[in-house]
Amino acid sequence: MSTLSNRYIIYKKTLDKKTALIRIYLVKKIKVPVEKSVGLALAHDITYINKEEGFKGARFKKGHIVGQSDVDILKSIGKSYIYKLIPDENDIHEDDFAIQIAPYIAGENIFYDKSPTEGKINFYSAIDGLLKIDKNKLFKINAISDLSLPCIHNNFACNENKTIAAFRIIPLYTKKKVLEKVKKILDTSIFNVIAYSVKTINAIITGNEIYYGLRKDLFKSHIEGKLKKYGCIINDCRIVPDDTKAIIEALNQLKTADLIFVCGGSSVDPDDVTKQSLSKAKVKFVFKSNPIQPANNLSIGYLENSTICVVPAGSLYYKASALDIFLPRLLAKDHIDKKELKFYSEGGLCHFCDYCTYPICPFGK
Repeated sequence: MSTLSNRYIIYKKTLDKKTALIRIYLVKKIKVPVEKSVGLALAHDITYINKEEGFKGARFKKGHIVGQSDVDILKSIGKSYIYKLIPDENDIHEDDFAIQIAPYIAGENIFYDKSPTEGKINFYSAIDGLLKIDKNKLFKINAISDLSLPCIHNNFACNENKTIAAFRIIPLYTKKKVLEKVKKILDTSIFNVIAYSVKTINAIITGNEIYYGLRKDLFKSHIEGKLKKYGCIINDCRIVPDDTKAIIEALNQLKTADLIFVCGGSSVDPDDVTKQSLSKAKVKFVFKSNPIQPANNLSIGYLENSTICVVPAGSLYYKASALDIFLPRLLAKDHIDKKELKFYSEGGLCHFCDYCTYPICPFGK
């Protein structure tokens, strides 16, 4: 026999040494033994998990009409009862909530599932580009009871079709007023992906030992290796001695590029004249150092329409450094403010793992 449950459960709970009555909202439901559920439409996806098969997903979708052949399957995955839910006019189902809010969450170059699975809609990058997140809106959404919107890190270099976020409400139903509250918060989207817009890249390699042939240059191939995964190349490269006049001359010859890497000495050594030379060439530095290790001395500035990135020698010896953290932003022409730098100190120390998995790691996050 089917049974009708109450809409509310009242129970006692101890809070701060006081006993309080807590009322938990429940949708009215009819409990039906699975053997008698044939012909009943499922009110939600039925999840099936099989670790041996490596599967987790919906075995039956919402709206599926239970057939006689489904009864044994439902029992095998632990379903002794099927519930017929009776929401009121102020309730909204998890699927409907996700479908309605998805367009508000997704911004430029973001697409998402057209229909939920297990109440969840995933969001994806439509292009190769830089993920930008409105953290203030993200935190406001996740501060609302019943809502869940996790995502990957801000400024992540996304490939096309990369999953960047997932939304669902945690209960099967919530109130429609919650949906309206979220819509008001999302007057602009939370997630956007910026395309890599740098077209031309040049490089200047400084150092007497390189210029006079005493040591082989490693910088050009190092930078090219990092640019390759973004589909970029170095268009022109000059090797110059540690001489202010030579550095300025090379910079003036190459400054038509969108991005210029200046590689070589940039430490406290008096012989390292790179940054001083760039300043004399009227490069306006946003910062001349940063709190990230390796590559504390990586610097970023601007000269006319070019972005200048000074890459210290330390970046040559590590798979991941400050260069890797800032590179996607440089390629997307995403302005880096000096005020941001202090936030890179948390997570700014590389773990120097034996096996590097960057960027799928906490470095720079």
